[in-house]
Amino acid sequence: MNTSEREIDGVLNIYKSQNLTSHDVIVKLRRLIKIRKIGHTGTLDPQATGVLLICLGQATKLSSWLSSKGKEYIAGMKIGVVTDTQDIWGSILSKKEPVNLKEEQIKEAFLRFTGEITQVPPMYSAVKWKGKKLYQLARKGYIVERVPRKVMISSLELISYQEDSYPEVVFKVSCSTGTYIRTLCEDIGNYLGYGGCLSSLVRTRIDSFLLEDTLTLEKLTKIIENDLLFNYLIPIEKVLNGFS
Repeated sequence: MNTSEREIDGVLNIYKSQNLTSHDVIVKLRRLIKIRKIGHTGTLDPQATGVLLICLGQATKLSSWLSSKGKEYIAGMKIGVVTDTQDIWGSILSKKEPVNLKEEQIKEAFLRFTGEITQVPPMYSAVKWKGKKLYQLARKGYIVERVPRKVMISSLELISYQEDSYPEVVFKVSCSTGTYIRTLCEDIGNYLGYGGCLSSLVRTRIDSFLLEDTLTLEKLTKIIENDLLFNYLIPIEKVLNGFS
C-alpha cells in the first residue's frame, strides 16, 4: 500500500547533523513525507548532533510528554575560555591561562554538580522574557535578569581529559529536561576557577530512543522512495509502552 494511502501516525528517531536547526529538519521532513501534522520533541542547537524525535500525525499529541523525558549527552568542554553564547561558536569574552588542573579536580567538580542543581537559563536560548525570546534580545545586545531553574543531573562521567593551554574535557551526562549543557560547562569551569564553554555536543539518548537507532535524512529519503516508511515508523502504542 502506498504511503499516501495510509494514515501516518508514529515517531521517527532522526539523526540531526551539524549546521541544521531542529526546525530545518521539520521543514525537510514535511516536504519529504508530505504531511502537515509534524513536530519535534526537544530542540538541538545547530552545532549539536544526535537524537531528534519527530512526531507524525496523531503522535504529535505525545510531543510534550516525550519532551519531558530524561536525556543523555556526550559533551566536550573547553576550560579557560568564556564566550557570550556559552559555547565555542560564540564571541570570546575572556581567556584564562595557564590552566593547571588535574583529572581528580575535574572528577570532584562533577560530584559537586551531580544531583539537583540550579541553572540560570542562557541569554542565547528560547526562554521567553516579557513575550520576547531571550536570544532575540541577546542579538540586540540586551542582557536581562533570568529566573534560576532547578534541574536534575543524574550522572556525570569523565570520558577523557586532554591537558594543554586550554584543556579539553569530554564527559557523559544524564539529565532532566530543561538542562542546558552549555550552562553546565560554564558553571563547572567557573567552579574550577577558570571558566569554560561547550565545545561539542551529541545527544545519545531520549528515554528509550538511542543514538545507534537513529535514521539520517539521507537514509530516510531512500526509505520513503522505496515505500518502506512504515517499517521504520514507531507506532504510538509502542512508544507509550517504552518499546516493550
